[in-house]
Amino acid sequence: MKRLNLKVAALLLMGSVVYSSCIGSFALFNKYAKWQRTMTGNKYVNGIVGIFLQPIVGVICLFVDGLIINTIEFWSGSNPVQANIGKTQQVVGSDGRAYAVTTLEDGYEVKASTGEVTLFKHVAETDAWTVTQNGQTKELFRYNADGTITASVRGQDMTFTADQQGLYQARMAAGGGLFFAVD
Repeated sequence: MKRLNLKVAALLLMGSVVYSSCIGSFALFNKYAKWQRTMTGNKYVNGIVGIFLQPIVGVICLFVDGLIINTIEFWSGSNPVQANIGKTQQVVGSDGRAYAVTTLEDGYEVKASTGEVTLFKHVAETDAWTVTQNGQTKELFRYNADGTITASVRGQDMTFTADQQGLYQARMAAGGGLFFAVD
């Protein structure tokens, strides 16, 4: 009987830690998710672009939020994620390295502790998002005048329609022809 009570007490103690409401607001991820859902007025366009960004940006946002920003929020009482242009945030990547992320008027500058700088910028003239690293700029994706989206998939530019068919095609292209339905 004592052994059962000890197990119940241990489970209650673990539950009190897990459900203590000190996990934070996940402001960075929620900000990204809101932007991803509302970047255009077309849910298919948002879905197609999200397919290419979510595995990278979404995972990074969740990691940074869960381990760094929410801890800062818990101990300081305020969340450091704000959209102030020119403000620099210090974050630690999943690789354990420190990064300085500065919000620019048209994107973000990410500076590694090694001095390497990566720029993510929105180019208004072409309505595209680019990444610049080591002096080389590469277009990630762009919105076309005809309502389609062109994205770089495994080094090849592919154009997708902003509808359910385009969303399916983008998922297939990003997954190398593999698509797993999740309900």
